[in-house]
Amino acid sequence: MTTPLRWGILGTGGIARAFTSDLLTLPDHEVAAVGSRAAGTAEAFASAHTGAGRPVPRAHGSYQALADDPDVDVIYVATPHSGHASAALTCIAGGKGVLVEKPFTMDVTEADEVISAARAAGVFCMEAMWTRFNPAITRIRELLAEGAIGEVRTVEADFGFPADYDPAGRLFAPELGGGALLDLGIYPISLASMILGEPSTVLATAGLAPTGVDANTGILLGYASDAVAVLHCSLSGLNPTRASITGTTGRIEIPPTFFRPESFTLVRRDAEPVTEEFVLPGLGYTFQAEEVARRIRAGETESPLMTLDETRSIMRTLDRARTSIAFNAHPTASS
Repeated sequence: MTTPLRWGILGTGGIARAFTSDLLTLPDHEVAAVGSRAAGTAEAFASAHTGAGRPVPRAHGSYQALADDPDVDVIYVATPHSGHASAALTCIAGGKGVLVEKPFTMDVTEADEVISAARAAGVFCMEAMWTRFNPAITRIRELLAEGAIGEVRTVEADFGFPADYDPAGRLFAPELGGGALLDLGIYPISLASMILGEPSTVLATAGLAPTGVDANTGILLGYASDAVAVLHCSLSGLNPTRASITGTTGRIEIPPTFFRPESFTLVRRDAEPVTEEFVLPGLGYTFQAEEVARRIRAGETESPLMTLDETRSIMRTLDRARTSIAFNAHPTASS
């Protein structure tokens, strides 16, 4: 039997609950501890999440205590965006590997600090872009590498939903990293990065929420190959949340929701469309957990499917998009 990878969960919000529920279905993974800023919150989370008929065994009332737990191998950082860097640095200083929720940090300066610390400490570190490890995306990458649609010319993707306006909530509060770009735009930008790399030009415009964060954002990326990416993210519209990859001889269509695909369709000239379908266990987070375990057990500190250098590149693109928004934003939208 493989020794279980012992996870610590840092944060107790919705994404932490979703990831933990999937972890508990994996036989070679163990949720060993949870950490929160308040002991009561951590204890409630531990009691609510049971594996093999028992709750999470340890609940810590601080992030530092979780980082110092000797029975934890790797920590999933699931705070709001604004807390990612400080929490990750605390864990790394405690000798723990980290899986840090997307976006990795608030900006590339913070990303550089976390990446440098992880590499200096020799611990595992990865951005939790779970889409990368989805089997449909794995298959799409294989098709692109085989030249199934020729040379990629365009990537199109969008992600949006009408969010209830709460100026103090994490989606709209600037101090929590609010806005469509960081919370939702990371998905289409990461997809474009996976396929086309880092753009040479970044143009963006947005309608703003009353708090000043972007609420409805269009992004246009240009590449040295002459390819383009046309991306959209929104907190104000019921978007289709689909994607397409267009090449010189065909295209790949990814239906909603493109960041958790269960199928895609390959369309080629003079051929019938071919749809491939996939069965996803749980909520779809098991694949990234298994990737973390695979790399740590092999003694590796990064994943070649979501490298730290690419995470840094994506943060640069997000920073450039925010700079462009600052020059091209529309007047503040009403709530």
